[in-house]
Amino acid sequence: MADRGPPKRRDWSWRSQAFRGLVYQLIAVGAVALGVWYLAQNTLANMAARGIQSGFDFLRTPAGFDIGESLIPYDALDPYWVAFGVGVLNTLRVAVIGVVLATILGTLLGVGRFSRNAILRGLCYAYVEFFRNVPVLLQLLMWYLILTDVLPPLSEAISIAGVLFLSNNGFKFPVPVWGLGQALAGVGGVLGIVLAWAYRRWAMRQFELTGRVRSLVLVPIGIVIAAATAGWIAGGAPTAWSIPRIDGFLTTGGATATPEFLAVLLGLVLYTSAFIAEVVRAGINSVSHGQVEAASSLGLTKGQSMRLVILPQALRVIIPPMTSQYLNLTKNSSLAVAIGYPDVVSIANTSLNQTGRAVECIAIIMAVYLTTSLSTAAFMNWYNKRAAIKER
Repeated sequence: MADRGPPKRRDWSWRSQAFRGLVYQLIAVGAVALGVWYLAQNTLANMAARGIQSGFDFLRTPAGFDIGESLIPYDALDPYWVAFGVGVLNTLRVAVIGVVLATILGTLLGVGRFSRNAILRGLCYAYVEFFRNVPVLLQLLMWYLILTDVLPPLSEAISIAGVLFLSNNGFKFPVPVWGLGQALAGVGGVLGIVLAWAYRRWAMRQFELTGRVRSLVLVPIGIVIAAATAGWIAGGAPTAWSIPRIDGFLTTGGATATPEFLAVLLGLVLYTSAFIAEVVRAGINSVSHGQVEAASSLGLTKGQSMRLVILPQALRVIIPPMTSQYLNLTKNSSLAVAIGYPDVVSIANTSLNQTGRAVECIAIIMAVYLTTSLSTAAFMNWYNKRAAIKER
């Protein structure tokens, strides 16, 4: 074994470029911190001189206002921090569901741009050009007007199989009555996702070793469904459902997706999916045509070539701009305040008007979006490293 010599010692002298760079960075960070401290102290002093209250102590006082929809129990007598929690959950609700739906729709549209069917290819192109060139705020307003003015009233709701109802009051649908069976089904679903991930890794290794193609979609889905079903059966296989019923202008049972939530979700998904489609199309185009010919020479079908050869190589181009689209969707959710959806911006505006704590409320909004954006970027950077093509 070759002698690598003694380990290199770090040079802490000023002649070292690395040492000088570290010193300059510490000075820059210190200058920024000093500037932030000065601005904060100056702002607080000016507010105190004008008799303006400051601080986050208001978060412990009763909010005194109702919120239209909430994922957790909330009452007007609850403190402001609970109201902000409701707003954060409503924001995450739109962002998470929107990211998933926009990714699925955008990927299908991007792949559809390469279809041999001219009609399908043209429809995908028309969709992308229309939705990405109409401002997202206008799309939110358009969907809100359609859902509230075009749809019939609750007493004349559009019924689907007698269990689904669509009206200007929202979309009503049945939900299972929560119990032990549903909880165990959720646990089983999570375990199924882990098993499906392990199966996909094993199937990909076998494909690389033997060339035998195994299902990477249907079998993992079957594993998740089987695991969730096993948990449901272990919990007593409950079958009770809460079915919505409409009696004039009153409804009982089931769950409701409000027009505000549906308008925000539709607008963000349709707008963002158009950009994701272009990202996917550009990623597929980046793969050389020789890879397609090589896949065909191995006897792979067009669908198998796309799933097993082209898309895995295109991910290294797709993931970085896809991260930007996820961040844009999350930040664009702040426009929901324009149609009355109670997200964190709406809650902060109401709190600001009641308490006058403008700096604090804006700081909370900034902290929420900064945290969600950095978390999304960190996860996507991790996934980008996992999906990167490793050279031998």
